[in-house]
Amino acid sequence: MTDKIRVRFAPSPTGYLHIGGARTALYNYLLARHLNGTLVLRIEDTDQVRSTEESTKAIFDSLKWLGITWDEGPFYQSQRKDIYSQHAQKLLDEGKAVYREDPGKGKAIVFKMPLGRSFIFEDLVHGTIKFESDLLGDQVLVKSDGFPTYNFACVIDDSLMNITHIIRGDDHISNTPKQIALYEALGKPIPKFGHIPLIMGEDGSRLSKRHGHTSIGEYQDIGYLPDAVFNFLSLMGWSPGDDTELMTKDEIIKRFTIERVKDKPAQFNIKKLTWMNSHYLKHLPLEQLYQLSKPYMEKAGYNLSGHPEAKISKLIDLYRERIRVLSEIAEVTKFFFEDRVSYQAEAVEKFVKTADGQQVLTMIRDGVSPVSEFNTASLEPVLRQVAESKGLKFQGVAQPLRVTLTGTTVSPGIFEVMELLGKERVLARINGCLS
Repeated sequence: MTDKIRVRFAPSPTGYLHIGGARTALYNYLLARHLNGTLVLRIEDTDQVRSTEESTKAIFDSLKWLGITWDEGPFYQSQRKDIYSQHAQKLLDEGKAVYREDPGKGKAIVFKMPLGRSFIFEDLVHGTIKFESDLLGDQVLVKSDGFPTYNFACVIDDSLMNITHIIRGDDHISNTPKQIALYEALGKPIPKFGHIPLIMGEDGSRLSKRHGHTSIGEYQDIGYLPDAVFNFLSLMGWSPGDDTELMTKDEIIKRFTIERVKDKPAQFNIKKLTWMNSHYLKHLPLEQLYQLSKPYMEKAGYNLSGHPEAKISKLIDLYRERIRVLSEIAEVTKFFFEDRVSYQAEAVEKFVKTADGQQVLTMIRDGVSPVSEFNTASLEPVLRQVAESKGLKFQGVAQPLRVTLTGTTVSPGIFEVMELLGKERVLARINGCLS
């Protein structure tokens, strides 16, 4: 076995990469990068019925989106049947395995579990774990269809790939003594094991679709940023040793140790993830934010080519403080692209259709009509003059205008909104709201 640490991520391509699998991949990646080791990607596709190319591609895409890169692979178990057969034959020849009839299907190769043994291993997360071999039973190595079982293929591959540390979910703890027995029977070095507690939903039960989205691809589609998800998942069961929550990828790699992985289940908190994402959105370079926002605007049917890129970028920049995920950008900027504004009825009744609202809008229209340089510097004095002449606080002027221009009671600064819309559209919307 090599002195250099070698870890692996070995998903089964029977579905998309879910949160738990992504966290396992991430911890293996962090451990490898922290210790300057090697991460191997292996696709465990021996389930011929459920394994699909679509799922394999989705797993690759999700890993790349998260920024989890591997150093070797991908290796496919379905292409390694001859290797497994050779090792099964070795166990048959040594009398450690036998053929047994699988009724109606054919013969399977079965490993004879040694009796009277205690399998004890030091788990990197949980400490000492002990199993009695008498309770395990004999293990099928190769099924009657010629494909290996999970435990057998896993041991052969981890051994031949010189894996030194196996970091995986708690649900594999019961497989570990069965695999240790096979390592011993084959005369192979036994790697170190570390089992990560499962991720639970906020109600304390195992995370599932009833708790919301569970696949990485779904979070990507909604508009979470990969760096935010990376940061969030790293803290799902690991702590840097203090209260630090917002960390860059390099900071997490530098501080990550398997010893600080907790031995209790982590709780998935969507509010925390969304808070983290909003933070990353606020600090994203504008050009990158613009490029990431475009698909959501185009999906909403907005004609981006009908407006200067600089103006749309400024619009997105104004709203970056108000969105939590990228998909929200389409809704909050809708007013800019609409020919007919979608008005909130209650807001119109409260701020626009009143006598004061109508008078304020008329005064604003008359005040801004002569303005030639339609920007914040020239518009602010006009609106403040309207407020002063009406004896109103500025909000009493800004709110009727905000509803008139955007259809809602919430927006960025009203002067910036007016400047973005331009004089012609501002006047048209004001006129459209005057009785």
